[in-house]
Amino acid sequence: FLCDFEEFIACVSATCSVHSQGSIYTPVLRMTIQNGAVVPARDCSSQPANKRNTLRWDLSPAEIRTVTDGLISSVKKVYDDIGAIKMEDVSVENTLRALAYVKLDYASSRHVLDFPQYVCPSKEVRTASTDADKKLSEFDVEISMREDVFKRVTLQNNLSPEEKRFLDRLVTLGKRKGLHLSKDIQEEIKRTSKLISELSIEFNKNINEENTFLVFSERELGGLADSYLNGLDKTADGQYKVTLEYPHYFPLMKRCHNPETRRKMERAFHSRCKEVNTAILEELVQLRAKVAELLGYSNHANYVLEMNMAKNAGNVSDFLDTFYETLKPIGIKERKYILALKKRECLMKGLPFDGQINAWDLPYYMNQVEQCKFAVNKDKLIEYFPLDVVTEGLLGIYQELLGLTFTEVEHAHVWHEDVKLYSAHDTETGEEIGQFYLDLHPREGKYGHAACFGLKPSCRGPDGKRRIPVAAMVANFTKPRKGWPSLLQHNEVETYFHEFGHVMHEICSKAAFSEFSGTLVETDFVEVPSQVLENWVWEKEPLRRMSGHYKDGTPIPDTLLDKLIASRVANTGLMNLRQVVLGKVDQSLHTSPRADTTEVFAQHCQDILGVPATPGTNMTASFSHLAGGYDGQYYSYLWSEVYSMDIYFSRFKKEGIMNPKVGKEYRRVILEAGGSVDGVDMLKSFLGRGPCQDAFFQCKGLIKSKETTTV
Repeated sequence: FLCDFEEFIACVSATCSVHSQGSIYTPVLRMTIQNGAVVPARDCSSQPANKRNTLRWDLSPAEIRTVTDGLISSVKKVYDDIGAIKMEDVSVENTLRALAYVKLDYASSRHVLDFPQYVCPSKEVRTASTDADKKLSEFDVEISMREDVFKRVTLQNNLSPEEKRFLDRLVTLGKRKGLHLSKDIQEEIKRTSKLISELSIEFNKNINEENTFLVFSERELGGLADSYLNGLDKTADGQYKVTLEYPHYFPLMKRCHNPETRRKMERAFHSRCKEVNTAILEELVQLRAKVAELLGYSNHANYVLEMNMAKNAGNVSDFLDTFYETLKPIGIKERKYILALKKRECLMKGLPFDGQINAWDLPYYMNQVEQCKFAVNKDKLIEYFPLDVVTEGLLGIYQELLGLTFTEVEHAHVWHEDVKLYSAHDTETGEEIGQFYLDLHPREGKYGHAACFGLKPSCRGPDGKRRIPVAAMVANFTKPRKGWPSLLQHNEVETYFHEFGHVMHEICSKAAFSEFSGTLVETDFVEVPSQVLENWVWEKEPLRRMSGHYKDGTPIPDTLLDKLIASRVANTGLMNLRQVVLGKVDQSLHTSPRADTTEVFAQHCQDILGVPATPGTNMTASFSHLAGGYDGQYYSYLWSEVYSMDIYFSRFKKEGIMNPKVGKEYRRVILEAGGSVDGVDMLKSFLGRGPCQDAFFQCKGLIKSKETTTV
């Protein structure tokens, strides 16, 4: 039943970095998409090595193992050398800067080894990549707890502001690893942290490798369009195979008239990896609590939140409670309306009416609400969003707004034939600022959500030259087949804009240190740049630019556009209450580590959303955020949305949504800074004041129960 929400929570920002090892490939540039138009591209084959993308994606399992061992050995040597420097010989150059440069090299090398587990077509390579990730994660724990290095690096004076920030970060992280505690406690923290890393990787590997499908007859799939059915594989006897991948699951849950089919699909979807991952998650929660206790924190949530804007679990609880109280009366009204829709349909079709909204009912009737109240014909709407047209429009909008030019790289070295590589240049100066991959279609073993992976950080190397960043957007949009193009639902267009916002955050970064590159900001600020740009898919001008009927390119009729835009407030209460549910589940698990994950989820669903979880399921077993860096921090999506709405309505909506002056200021103040400036200071600089909640509530169509205050 977390259908639309599941699509949203897939927008996780996996802030990683990857490898710049030598490659035999020399890219040749084919075209440049500038403001939606195709213009001649420049030949950049002779550019300096620090400007070239030399990431390798063809390593064999054996090579991955060899390169992993070599990387660990070379990085360890640098740490050993720093740790062996006599105290009287310590300098900024041989400690702080040496550490910064090895962190850059490590970040630029590591993820060519651990990223393939999410995208490589070869299961053997994915397995080797997962093993490398485990080994490197253990090594991460080792080097993060080098007390000898910590003591030398912290003996610094006369630093630049960003060097001082880097040093302060190292000091804080050192204390958060227990370097001020006894050796026995440090060793216990180290052992436990390594196990946490290993279990987290295993948790997400299980989700990625999940390949369940269900079989249905055409009658059981009543209500689904031909374009959907034509995209399904069939069994030998002509029945349809429906996987649990997003392009199959979500449309079925919203449109299939058969409640039994929806029930089977919902049960299977929220039982993914249940047996193995439930045990892993509950062990993870307890291990995190153990580390927090060893470090002197009352719980894991307070430990992770110390580095965020929210600061502690009490503030997060107050934040979520405020939203719940505001949304509660609207949610009650929406549930009553949905229950009336269900009762009417059951009477019309002669189906039994059980008097309640079940998990498999919610997405279906929420879709009915949009049709009844706003007359949005989604089967018609999807015909206007062919993936190629959306991509060209999206790239054009981002380019015009941020002052960039994107160039597709022909014959690029990629990990799968579906993948495209683009180079990004500053339009005014012509300087290349970064590169990004688009990997947009599902395949077996691929990461099942939508995400941005930072593959290479942006910062200055030892030679003083800026290393260009590289990022990848990974999604699972329907693949063209059987005469049908790839057509996107409007919410998939929104996901596309969201994830590409993360990509821009990665490649526009101008931080001096890799520690602050791109999306390496406070976790409850990291979603702000991606959520800001989601607003463009609810405005007429951008929608016209990124759409056109798949048959003849005709624009979306104004009447359909008006209905779509008006529908933004549909199901506002329930949609946002589901965000509160997941935020509360996350906080409950990380403040009360002995809690039963299945029970906690079911209780919050009933108490907050008013819809029971299906008995026998456990959504948390496939809630990848809990093992992917958002543990204790899932509230960040709502928290960040408050800021993103403030940015959008206070600046872009007021001064022009395609105003390049505002766009370039946004790029300079928010995107280029990365984590080198606190999130709240970036907001104050861009807004000219402190942030507030008003724009969020206005956008959601909510009536505020009390005066909103600064967050």
